[in-house]
Amino acid sequence: MMNATSKSLLQDRVRACPDPIQVMSHLVLGYPSLEENRLVMDHMVAAGVHIIELQIPFSEPIADGPIIARANQESLRQGFRVEDGLNFIAESCRRYPIPILIMTYANILMARGTEAFIQRAAGMGVRGLIVPDLPLEEAGGAMEWCQSYGRGGLDWIRLFTPTSPDSRLQTLGREACGLVYCVARRGVTGQRTEFDPTLMEFLNRCRAATHAPLALGFGVRSRADVQSLAGKVEIAVVGTAAIEIHLTQGAEAVGRFFAGLK
Repeated sequence: MMNATSKSLLQDRVRACPDPIQVMSHLVLGYPSLEENRLVMDHMVAAGVHIIELQIPFSEPIADGPIIARANQESLRQGFRVEDGLNFIAESCRRYPIPILIMTYANILMARGTEAFIQRAAGMGVRGLIVPDLPLEEAGGAMEWCQSYGRGGLDWIRLFTPTSPDSRLQTLGREACGLVYCVARRGVTGQRTEFDPTLMEFLNRCRAATHAPLALGFGVRSRADVQSLAGKVEIAVVGTAAIEIHLTQGAEAVGRFFAGLK
């Protein structure tokens, strides 16, 4: 693993955590409602979730599987407004003692002005931005704004994929801060991931490419999945499974689910 001095509050927070594996959860804002989002977040934090990723809905969420895509569409159908989401995120940053990340798509940033969006996110206390459809080559300005407005508090989160050659991972990982989101397999979120030697080889390539902590997402669904990642990545990302549980069993069940992942 490469050595570097951290200039990231998120990265320092992840590194300082004594837990063998940390958990990052995912919510789609406005689904089924912002009121329910708040209730679920309360239960997640009480259950010991380490990081929460809040998704601002978009009409064409290309990286998301059917459950999260449907959540995006339903939130928009109910009249979700980005401004309401940003206000919710600002309140969340004040309310909870854990890092809050924003996940969304490039059109959302561009519609409001990418620089203005990033400046506002930094001012709210957001710790990271995940924009899966904006490649490194097109994200130069956004990354600079994260640095200038965030001053170490807001990181542009880079994504590693299994199809990327080592040279590409090195390019992406060289100056990554906060964490790197490792996509467990090709395809979209929510599908089952096989935790096999192929995945472990990919994670070894990821580890060699960056000094930043690694988060693994796409298909992490159970305690066994999470525990199998201890010592291989710092963070397991659990999203679709939590949304399914919320819809079928309610907010309190989500808290029990996350408490049971330890």
